[in-house]
Amino acid sequence: MNREILLNMGKAIDLIKESSNIFIASHINPDGDNIGSSLALALALKKINKNIVVLKSDIIPIDFTFLPGINLIKEYDDKLDDIDLFITLDCGDINRLGQNKILFENAKKTINIDHHISNTNFGDINIVDSKVTATGELIYYFIKQMEIEIDKDIATNIYTAISTDTGSFKYESVSSDTHRIIADLLDIGIDKSDININLYENMSFTRMKLFIKSLTTLETFNNGKIAVIEVTQEMLKETGASLEDSEGIVSFIKKLSTVEAACILKELEKEDIKISLRTKKYLDASYICNKFDGGGHKRAAGCTIYKGIKEAKELIVKSIQEAMKV
Repeated sequence: MNREILLNMGKAIDLIKESSNIFIASHINPDGDNIGSSLALALALKKINKNIVVLKSDIIPIDFTFLPGINLIKEYDDKLDDIDLFITLDCGDINRLGQNKILFENAKKTINIDHHISNTNFGDINIVDSKVTATGELIYYFIKQMEIEIDKDIATNIYTAISTDTGSFKYESVSSDTHRIIADLLDIGIDKSDININLYENMSFTRMKLFIKSLTTLETFNNGKIAVIEVTQEMLKETGASLEDSEGIVSFIKKLSTVEAACILKELEKEDIKISLRTKKYLDASYICNKFDGGGHKRAAGCTIYKGIKEAKELIVKSIQEAMKV
């Protein structure tokens, strides 16, 4: 970590010491890094007797309901206490806070902790490092800087944050520092086997049916280098699944040996298509999604296209094909 980040951590710690009511929130469409980082920080701050509220940004995927401290997450309520400090985690842009943006803007002070290269530095204090693999890594260092003991519950959340945002430590962004953090979490006593079963071997029958149904839409382009799959509202009705059940499909089709770019189109409404893009070796997923006002990371990014699913597919495939020519 560079000097500026360490200085900003110091300023953030001073701000936390001065604050009583602290709110924590992250981006809409929550994931493991989002939830794990939020709960880890919340549990740590409760140890120093801070009043903590973790704000719910969206439906919590069932995969993460086993996490210690999950009961700390609360619904948005404009009648909540005055906010001395609002901390955002894993959120590259203020608009990604969804309805919690209103509370953020009304807070006395704000801290922004994130690892997205596209982060807009929207906090009063910004702790942003795109070199770390997950916001969970920053939270680990931040808690260490505060000299708060990382217990098993906090460690479980940090492990979940890092594991899920690195594809179970497969992504090229994973460093020796990442593994040193994980080694420390193991020494603390986390149950790695139990966490991994909850995260990766806990699929419901409904979710399995959606996986199977969506695979019938699989299309490939450019001699198999691009793989595209769909999840429509009709599929959700037929299987009884929810959009959250589509998590993991895009990573599954990326396993095809010829594939460089794997893409899933999720139909939220008729002309509201959420896209998740994963790349394998050389394509920059964030660059492609930025064209549609999205973003993310080099190997994992997302965006929304406000067209029908057929037209959205044509647009994203064309954009991937153009990137392949560069």
